[in-house]
Amino acid sequence: MSRIVPPADHAGITVDADALFRLRHYVRHIPEQRLAPTGRPGGFAGKRRGNGLEIVDVRPFSEGDDSRHLDAATTARTGRPHVRTFRDEREKTALLVADFRPAMLWGTRRRLRSVAAADALMLAGWRVVQAGGRVGLLALGLGEPAYVAPQAREKGMAAIAGGLARAHAITLERAAAGHLDDAPLDRLLEPAGRLVPRGGTLFLATGLDVPGTDFDGLALALRRRARIVTILVRDAFEEAPPRGAYPFLSGDAPAGLTGLRWAFVSGADTAVRPDPRRERLERLGAEVRIVAADAEYDRMAEALERDDVDRS
Repeated sequence: MSRIVPPADHAGITVDADALFRLRHYVRHIPEQRLAPTGRPGGFAGKRRGNGLEIVDVRPFSEGDDSRHLDAATTARTGRPHVRTFRDEREKTALLVADFRPAMLWGTRRRLRSVAAADALMLAGWRVVQAGGRVGLLALGLGEPAYVAPQAREKGMAAIAGGLARAHAITLERAAAGHLDDAPLDRLLEPAGRLVPRGGTLFLATGLDVPGTDFDGLALALRRRARIVTILVRDAFEEAPPRGAYPFLSGDAPAGLTGLRWAFVSGADTAVRPDPRRERLERLGAEVRIVAADAEYDRMAEALERDDVDRS
């Protein structure tokens, strides 16, 4: 597992692979309940070999795929490498999708929303692995999406932690160089439809900034293929902003305007209101877990198990 060492004064700004791996401690007592801990009938966990016998899908080859699973017929017919994906019929497979776009690179307490997204996804991944499943990663940031093929146990989670740390470091570096444009989430999320196995689970950690015009249609298509759990990461400022006037840039400004707008918050506006993002996601059939960006790890783990949780 590669290590990206954050300076001591950058806690909450960078993603540390070793720190992510150690989050296993926080979910030992709350594994996923949808699959027995052994992943198969009986009370003893034996060593599982191979990738299962059930062909789940045939999809275009992605970096990180095993070349031994190339589908010769489909490759010859299309002229592009395709691979078969397999699973044990009792196995649980999840794809973790991290939204590391520039809109996630901010926070007012404890950590950036992007760092909180990485923490929450790692906790979700550990729950799946401890239940006997396999976990893969799709990180969406600046540049090409980073993909880690699904694997099981500690080896798989080490690869996930390293992938999250590398993808976040690349996005931070490019954002610092001035690349701050947010690509629509629907465009970056499109490969997930090919990568998540049919009947699996897709965990999406995001703030749902700039979702894109086709997001709803894409989410409905993904929902027909897999279970969708959206980890909605919220900063304390979003939940209860202090009184004042705040400038912000809006990507949906009318043509001819600069996009700079102002939000005015009075004392009466500080009460917590229903989140329209949550309502939108639930209408699309997604399960929603709200995670506070400044939450302690144990509270964050509880938020993934329950429907919601208050900040610590």
